[in-house]
Amino acid sequence: MIEVKDITKSYGRHLALDHISFHVKKGDITGFLGANGAGKSTTMNIITGYLSSDSGEVLINGVNILNNPIEAKKHIGYLPEIPPLYNDMTTEKYLRFIFDLKRVRLPRQAHLDQICQQVGIQDVRGRIIKHLSKGYRQRIGLAQALIGDPQVLILDEPTVGLDPAQIIEMRKLIKELGQSHTVILSSHILSEVQAVCDKIIIIRDGKIAAQGLTDELTGSGRGTRRLRLVIEGREQNIYSLLKSTDHVTHVTKKGETEKGCYEFMVESDTDVRRSLYRSLSRTDFCILTMQPSGQSLEETFLHIISGNEE
Repeated sequence: MIEVKDITKSYGRHLALDHISFHVKKGDITGFLGANGAGKSTTMNIITGYLSSDSGEVLINGVNILNNPIEAKKHIGYLPEIPPLYNDMTTEKYLRFIFDLKRVRLPRQAHLDQICQQVGIQDVRGRIIKHLSKGYRQRIGLAQALIGDPQVLILDEPTVGLDPAQIIEMRKLIKELGQSHTVILSSHILSEVQAVCDKIIIIRDGKIAAQGLTDELTGSGRGTRRLRLVIEGREQNIYSLLKSTDHVTHVTKKGETEKGCYEFMVESDTDVRRSLYRSLSRTDFCILTMQPSGQSLEETFLHIISGNEE
């Protein structure tokens, strides 16, 4: 659906993108991550046709974005970090304006009714945009991206500035949209990306530093098992017992969670839950929590952008 092939982009002497390539399959929700200045926004602007690359090509459903921009952009809905709203318009007039601007040939009223219902803005269609909350303005921005029923949605920081309840609503909406659209999602809220995205692409210094399924990048596919434990007892004695358990490869102290209770992260090359339970049950230590734990996307991201991919 989206193919980025050997893209480069320079600003004067600064090489912003250095021969990056990746593809996004139809129906995927892909998280696109990078530190500030890594080249993330430049890449997204090239994919949408807002910027041209120095070399390489971008194909949207097989159409080159530079050679045939009008046709390629028919397949793209774009929500930038700051939604492109006309604040003195009502929601209804704004969406009608975007519909006409895109030259959509679908039945207008039925199409806009369906989008407003989908993103939850039916009750504000007659209100002036500048009087609406940040959450509603973000939803209206998403509605304009959906006009024309594009196959690809590119969402740049779609939850920025939203409160926790609005973030949960937006996350649910993005997952629903992923059932019928191909989505590229950029966000600095890594827990959000981990919860929503099927695949992750991480860019560092203008190059692709890592990409893969979310579970693979967060450790589930690497053969290492991780357990989070909270145990009551003397911290050092518990630590020594965990370290001495067969097949345990690494133990990390995470600190005191409540008086006399300590959290540990245990890594092993096989399932050690039963042997740990038996060992601890023969002591005065009390197991309060034992749960499987993958590496968080935040941990993975910090390792990768610091240059520690392994």
